Amino acid sequence: MSGESETSTRICDHPGCGDAGKFRAPKAPDVLDDYFWFCQQHVREYNLKWNFFEGTTEAELNAQMSKDKIWERETRRFSDPEARAWARLGIEDPLQVLGVNATQNPGKTRSGERKLPPTERRAIEILEANDTWTKAELRKAYKSLIKVLHPDINGGDRSQEEQLQQVVWAWDQIKDSRYFK
Repeated sequence: MSGESETSTRICDHPGCGDAGKFRAPKAPDVLDDYFWFCQQHVREYNLKWNFFEGTTEAELNAQMSKDKIWERETRRFSDPEARAWARLGIEDPLQVLGVNATQNPGKTRSGERKLPPTERRAIEILEANDTWTKAELRKAYKSLIKVLHPDINGGDRSQEEQLQQVVWAWDQIKDSRYFK
């Protein structure tokens, strides 16, 4: 992009030049919406001499550089609008939400006290047992499920074979486990 305005019908603003002024250049740093119109040769000369900060003090230059770091957008304190929003709810300090005014959510509770591997946790669920039970209690639960599900005992009903296989798998996990005595 050259910056050339192809529809411009102006003449170059450089004294003594009669070429078409197709390139614009700002007149002053404080008036950036008013332009000179130059030909290509004279706009290059003008741009080489252009200094946006000409006539500014070092303090003004440093202030402008500080503004440029934040894209000339003023920053506000984070707590001010937040504090007002919480005050509308009757809470003076927004951090009170973490204290006594916090939502009472105990989180996910486990069925027991033991920390078990996932396979053994699944086995406990299949046996419909509690992980605080002893191995003898778990064996009783296993035997009662076998009596209900096994086709030799329940009159030849094979509709629950898949569930029976899961119960047998679960007992195999539990009987070799070091977590149950």
